[in-house]
Amino acid sequence: MSWNLDATSQNTSSASNNSANEAAAQLTGTVVRKSQGIYSVRTAEGTLACELSSRLRKTLIYPSAAPTSLRHRVKEVKGIGEVDPVAVGDQVSFHSAGPQRGLITAVLPRLNALSRPAAGNRRLEHVIVANVGQVVAVFAAAQPAPKWELLDRYLVAAEAADVPTLIAITKLDALPEGDAPALHAEMDNYRKLGYRVTLTSTVTGEGLADFCAALRDKVSVFVGKSGVGKTSLLNAVEPGLGLRVKAVSALTEKGRHSTTHLEMFDLAGGGQMIDTPGMREFGLWALSGPDLAHGFVEMRPYIGQCKFGLDCTHLHEPGCAVRAALAAGRICQRRYDSYRRLQAD
Repeated sequence: MSWNLDATSQNTSSASNNSANEAAAQLTGTVVRKSQGIYSVRTAEGTLACELSSRLRKTLIYPSAAPTSLRHRVKEVKGIGEVDPVAVGDQVSFHSAGPQRGLITAVLPRLNALSRPAAGNRRLEHVIVANVGQVVAVFAAAQPAPKWELLDRYLVAAEAADVPTLIAITKLDALPEGDAPALHAEMDNYRKLGYRVTLTSTVTGEGLADFCAALRDKVSVFVGKSGVGKTSLLNAVEPGLGLRVKAVSALTEKGRHSTTHLEMFDLAGGGQMIDTPGMREFGLWALSGPDLAHGFVEMRPYIGQCKFGLDCTHLHEPGCAVRAALAAGRICQRRYDSYRRLQAD
């Protein structure tokens, strides 16, 4: 076979120029909001609305032989394993698609991601947020009473993502006096495990200064059930912020089967916050066995020390180092009960 070298050279040069132009046109920014397939991407020049390139919603499978011996052909197209390949907090590459419009072509490597299983029968990962500095788990001291097993779920998910957690207890003024010792003892247990805790009341102002300081200059993602006093807490941090977040939450709840709406809000004191409305339940994504036990920080020193090593479930096996530590009082029974329930999920 003979080749037309001049034509090849011209085509190569043209392709090179096109590649250079495309590279020059690529921009980067942070996703700060998403709703119904539209992503608001913030750059140094401002924020613009972007859509996704169709290539981000599928995986291209190429032949496994050496690329030099085969033409660059796609053998198979598979769907991605995520509900949405882009999350609020993601750093993305995009190119202009018109005035204040863009097309997202790539998601840059993530520092971390908080995930849970998607709703429905298909096993898909729902990446809630990415590239955050801390998870803020919000619970009311009373009205409604806190569910510590749910807190443990949040903590395990955050540990899996390698993200620090701040436990924020609200409505301290609503706590009956006789229940205060039990709450403080529970919080002391979490502090001993290394978790930061703030106890707040928007009525008396207790703890608000510490809470505001904990948010400063960080990207914080809030998790918590409805009714725990999050709106009042955020309004105390920054007037009007809670109402803005509540409006987003109401929109999400109204269209929860068809709408994905999350938003990053700037804090006047520095930093950003992202709310996660609708988290009445919180499943764990791809965590089992040693990975699940690793999410309980008090169990980590004993993982691998059992008679059956990493195959131990820490539920019933003889020679289990975790259950020996439990019997010796080095692991809290209530936390161990949370672990057992998560193992059963």
